[in-house]
Amino acid sequence: MLTNRPRGTNDILPGQVERWQSLEGKIRRLCREYGYGEIRTPIFEHTILFNRGVGETTDVVEKEMYTFMDRGKSSLTLRPEATAAIVRAYIENGMYGQPQPIKLFLLGPMFRYDRPQAGRFRQFHQFDVEVLGTRDPLLDVELIALANSFCQQAGLKEWELHINSVGCPTCRTEHRKGLREYVYNVRGSLCEDCQRRLETNPMRVLDCKNEKCQRLTVNAPTPVDYLCDTCAEHFAAVKRGLEEMEVAYQVDKRLVRGLDYYTMTAFELMVPGIGAQNSIGGGGRYDGLVEACGGPPTPGVGFAFGMERVLLALEEQRGEAPNTAGLEVYVGTLEPGARIPAMKLLNQLRSLGIAADMDYLGRSLKAQMKAAGKSGAPLVVIVGGDELGRGAVTVRQMDKAKQEEVSLDQAGQYLLARLVGMRHKVEEW
Repeated sequence: MLTNRPRGTNDILPGQVERWQSLEGKIRRLCREYGYGEIRTPIFEHTILFNRGVGETTDVVEKEMYTFMDRGKSSLTLRPEATAAIVRAYIENGMYGQPQPIKLFLLGPMFRYDRPQAGRFRQFHQFDVEVLGTRDPLLDVELIALANSFCQQAGLKEWELHINSVGCPTCRTEHRKGLREYVYNVRGSLCEDCQRRLETNPMRVLDCKNEKCQRLTVNAPTPVDYLCDTCAEHFAAVKRGLEEMEVAYQVDKRLVRGLDYYTMTAFELMVPGIGAQNSIGGGGRYDGLVEACGGPPTPGVGFAFGMERVLLALEEQRGEAPNTAGLEVYVGTLEPGARIPAMKLLNQLRSLGIAADMDYLGRSLKAQMKAAGKSGAPLVVIVGGDELGRGAVTVRQMDKAKQEEVSLDQAGQYLLARLVGMRHKVEEW
């Protein structure tokens, strides 16, 4: 147990971390371009926040939360999602008193007790975006366009955008009535979850992944069939906006999302070929959530991407990433007397922003070259021998087994120039 990580967690090692950093860098650039500011909330909150904000009848609250009692005997929960936590921060910090809308994004770990599967962990990471303070359908369009741009910037080659409207509490009441009437005669053949959902949250029956349930409800009434005039106009405006922005989409009438707080717009981004759970992100509008959490009536809209799911999709579509351990130059030495000049060169390279390292185990040059190969450094500098007496070093390009002699005084600038173009492998991937 001491050397086994808990089930559903993952170690992100050197060589993998750089892929995450690259993706996070793209997120921060994209959000800055769209005018969104980064927020960081605690990884645990009072349990009541998620009970009320996410919904007590959702799978997240009923089955998946990591909840514990602190020393003060308060019930706390590791955050299973970011929206409720951001809404709490919005209320507590009086952000509703600032010029609206408030545009925020968050990067960080979430926690859900769930069956681990491809790209899904019990501790996972999300890229979350929220806008609070406006009901304008153009904000829905902007959010969806941002999510679509993220897929492009991340380097995905193929994905699908599905959209729907789940209506408001008024029109959802009519849909719930029609859905229950439709499903009544087959309710005994539905899975246990769907039978329970018929009593607590009937709309979730449409979201069931059980094939038998899908067959039994294939012609069941959907929320979009019951939209009131206001919700229908809002959905039409969202679709027009996406068309004007040339964002390809398909209306998915069965798309309802899994959390109680959604109203009107709902959307998901899906990537084929990454398993049965092919959604990498999604979101929608939640105009009643701030008020439900104790704040003033405030509309909101947002989305979240699973970072592990995005990276899995990239690997499926683009193949294994290049070595990203970060080392660019390995400095090898021919004899003990070359170690001090090598250390001075190493210091110079690092001052130029070059990721460099050398041998500290007193190994032979042959062993040092093996270590250089394993490090992934594209360039090796060999210090020592007659070259050092002439004030020179040997530079070897590892992938071509090609080498040349360079002045020791000019080695730093020479290597810096050679590394131009080698530093974009992760970005290109």
